[in-house]
Amino acid sequence: MTEMERMKAGLLYDPGDEEVLSEQRQFADKLKAFNDLRPSQSEEIMRYTKEIFAECGDEVYIQRPLYANWGGSHVHMGSNIYANFNLTLVDDGHIYIGDWVKFGPNVTIVTAGHPVLPELRKDPALQFNKDVRIEEGVWIGAGVVVLPGVTIGKNSVIGAGSIVTKDIPENVVAVGNPCRVMRTIGQRDRETFFRDERIDWEELNG
Repeated sequence: MTEMERMKAGLLYDPGDEEVLSEQRQFADKLKAFNDLRPSQSEEIMRYTKEIFAECGDEVYIQRPLYANWGGSHVHMGSNIYANFNLTLVDDGHIYIGDWVKFGPNVTIVTAGHPVLPELRKDPALQFNKDVRIEEGVWIGAGVVVLPGVTIGKNSVIGAGSIVTKDIPENVVAVGNPCRVMRTIGQRDRETFFRDERIDWEELNG
C-alpha cells in the first residue's frame, strides 16, 4: 500500500510522504487565499466552501480565520452551521458536521494522532487518523477540543474549555477535562435561557 492508501484506510502512515504532502499543499494554498478574502466577498467565500469542502449545505457561515490541515477538503458540512473565529479542523481524517451546529471561538477538532510508542514517532514520525462526528443541533462552546474518533450526539451542548476524549450521547450538557455528562437537556431549558432568566415565549412567538 502507498502512504496515501494507508492514510485513507486509517492505518499508521508517514504524513511526510511526498505524495501526501504534494496534495496537502494545494489545499493549504487555497485556504490561505480563503482567509485573505474580504468580508464583502461573499460569493468567493461561498464558492470555497462549496468547492473545497467534501460536502457543504446551505447557510454555512464561518468567521475567518479558519485553520485546516487539508483546507477543509475532508470536512462534511450540513446546513445552517455557524462557526466563530479560529475554528481549527485537523482534517487529516474526515469530520462530519450535522445541520444546525454552532461553534464558539477557538474550537479545535482533531482527527490525527500519533502512536504512544516513541520509536514510531521518530523518523518517519508516523500518524493515524480517526474520523470525528458532530451530529445535528450540537453547540460546542468556546475553547473546546474534540479528540480523534469522538462522536457528539444530537442536540448536545459541550461547555466552554472542555476536552472531549470519548463519545457524548444525545440531548445532554457535558463539560470538563475530560468532558463528562453533567445533565440531560429538559424542562428547565424550556423555561430559562441563562441561569434564572426566563424565556419570553410569547414575545418570541409574537
